[in-house]
Amino acid sequence: MSKTVEEINRKIESGGVRVVTADRMAEVVAELGPERAADEVDVVTTGTFGAMCSSGAFLNFGHADPPMRMTRVWLNDVEAYAGVAAVDAYLGATQASRTLGIGYGGAHVIEDLLRGRRVVLRAVSCGSDCYPRKALLSEVALADLNQALLCNPRNAYQRYNAAANSGPRPLHTYMGKLMPGCANVTFSGAGELSPLANDPGLETIGVGTRILLGGGTGFVTGAGTQHAPERGFATLMVQGDLKGMSPEFLRAASIPGYGATLYVGIGVPIPVLHAGIARAAAVRDRDIETDIVDYGVPQRERPVLGRCSYEQLKSGAVRLRGREVPSSPLSSFLLAGRIARELKRRIEAGVFRLSAPAAELPRRGAAAPLAMRRPARPLPRPGEGPRPRHGREPVAWDGGRCLSCGSCLNICPAGVFRRDASWRVAASPGRCRSCGRCDRVCPVGAIHAGPLGVSVGGKHGR
Repeated sequence: MSKTVEEINRKIESGGVRVVTADRMAEVVAELGPERAADEVDVVTTGTFGAMCSSGAFLNFGHADPPMRMTRVWLNDVEAYAGVAAVDAYLGATQASRTLGIGYGGAHVIEDLLRGRRVVLRAVSCGSDCYPRKALLSEVALADLNQALLCNPRNAYQRYNAAANSGPRPLHTYMGKLMPGCANVTFSGAGELSPLANDPGLETIGVGTRILLGGGTGFVTGAGTQHAPERGFATLMVQGDLKGMSPEFLRAASIPGYGATLYVGIGVPIPVLHAGIARAAAVRDRDIETDIVDYGVPQRERPVLGRCSYEQLKSGAVRLRGREVPSSPLSSFLLAGRIARELKRRIEAGVFRLSAPAAELPRRGAAAPLAMRRPARPLPRPGEGPRPRHGREPVAWDGGRCLSCGSCLNICPAGVFRRDASWRVAASPGRCRSCGRCDRVCPVGAIHAGPLGVSVGGKHGR
């Protein structure tokens, strides 16, 4: 028997939906078998709560008076990327404070905003005619922002390599403190509660899947960066409204010796549409294996010291190099379970509906290393390229650069620039009177200085 997401949503609306958390599903399948379990269970809820460095937030501050195009932005002295229009910025979780260093970063600013605290906004600009303001200093709270979207490029790894250190000194890494001589092992991920571990074939998780993100509603927006499903390292790109989230499930942290990170809580509902999905969602910690890699070797491909299951890792010790080595998690299994149960509660209460994916996530692919090669040619220097027009110099037009945007159409009194019925822009540089009105009009440099009447690179000038 098979079901659809729509049928399950009708059960949610009527109050007849049957929901099981992922850590209980294996017992259900063991007792009933996959076929009967698929009949009895409608949704399996998953949860994970761990350090997810590839996270951040798009923030819209609104326009100042006089207006300003913010070219550099700092929040509590943490720089946000401002190359996205005039008053938008992307605040990365791992970006460090200029004054406080790696102990305070973008993640802490996000948590401060979420807790209702005001943060100091500082911005600078070179100024322009439409955005004349050059500096700004203010305080803003989350309620003051037009939009605050948590937008995380890579979250919820399907599983993650465990870490040890064969070197002679302690190492401070994003996997925590690793003692020398392989004296400890650390690991990350939620094991049998992990969303992607319960849907390894990506049958139900896809673009548009509604999820619990930071305690609020979010969505899967695509495969995460470094998505490597063929190796068992699938990832998710997720987004949600920061204003609807809770600091219980979104927490800033600073890993000693490494820097800021954001602990993100994610819960994904798995609709049990058929027996195959029920079987996959019955995964146990003992079924999920991962490598223990050596962070004591400073190279991209670190040596593998051993392999073990999440059941072994969660037991508190693993066997490595012929001896028992203590193991400990960086993720919170307590909060991962709480997220799975909270998602279950919301579905049963009828306040959280499922959404069928609008598109599938890639089921093949692996993360390639950085291509390292010497540049074939030097970077252009300032002033190189076509020279812009100044004053009353004659015009030249490059049709190969022209975008047919129309910026030039209402400028020239001599009719040098024109469009046809399909809005394709053309030029007749021979008509130029050197009046200079088209100086600094073209956004891509198709209009520039040159011998009178020259048209280069295009098919439409004459």
